[in-house]
Amino acid sequence: MCTITIERARIEDADILTDIKRKVFDAEKDKWLSYAENVVDYNIQPPGYDSIEMGKYMILELNYFKILYQEELVGGVIITLEGKRHGRVDRIFVDPDYQGKGIGSSAIGLIEKEFPQVKSWELETSSRQLNNHAFYEKMGYTKIFESEDEFCYEKRVQLDATEEAGTREILIQGDTLGQVDLSRLQVEQSDMKETDFYGIAGAHTTFSNSNLMGAQFSNCNLSESRFQNINFKKSLFADLNLSHSEFAHVTFGGVYVHDTTLEDKEEPVRFERCDLKGSPFKSCNLNDVELIDCETEGMRINNILVKDLLDAYEVVHKKR
Repeated sequence: MCTITIERARIEDADILTDIKRKVFDAEKDKWLSYAENVVDYNIQPPGYDSIEMGKYMILELNYFKILYQEELVGGVIITLEGKRHGRVDRIFVDPDYQGKGIGSSAIGLIEKEFPQVKSWELETSSRQLNNHAFYEKMGYTKIFESEDEFCYEKRVQLDATEEAGTREILIQGDTLGQVDLSRLQVEQSDMKETDFYGIAGAHTTFSNSNLMGAQFSNCNLSESRFQNINFKKSLFADLNLSHSEFAHVTFGGVYVHDTTLEDKEEPVRFERCDLKGSPFKSCNLNDVELIDCETEGMRINNILVKDLLDAYEVVHKKR
């Protein structure tokens, strides 16, 4: 009998898991995008899918499980827990050489058993990946959103009698609100610690003079939002699209920026009137970077003082 199990991924698994992801998603690209030139589909090729560093981040910060088939690592499942009762399948992948053996469906079932408190699961897949649609529907998922490029699926886990009775009691007590229109409601001086917000339409909602320490925002559309006079100390900003955003009058002491790209368009980042004294840039692509009216005293490139480089340039230039 074939044995399929899942285990928490460890940092030392990052290399082989990344190799499998690269193999899987490159094969998906060849299958579904070979006919479409200049098409970018982040469900078929997720950002950072071929990056070992992105894999390490997911192992450290998300719930990353490796899938074992006969004790051999053949794939992975990455999930995000959203509050107490909701979960999101961010990625699931199985080595193409092992597909068709029921490994993916078994892994999803094992994940659901691993987190019995989760009563609704959601995921997205490309509109182009027709085999995925049939697979998720077979696993009990229902399509709740569809666009030209993406399908969103949800699975609600059946409550047992005890849980269902408890849920009804909570609803009666007013501790859980569902399917309620709270538009334009004003809430003041309220204790909302450890409150879960899920599936909320909250465009243009305002939070001010509030303690949101330890708050978690995942899979949210925060485009065009404004963050002003905020304490973000020791916060994590990862797996974000910040294109065309503006950072002004921000204290960045001790901030660690890594594994960051300019997307396919390679629109440059601009730094103006910034104090970056003592900041190291390591293993970065600085092609065509331009410094204008900047203080460079003590600045080094590959351990060579920029001042010495400029002095050498002047000597050579005068000899011409």
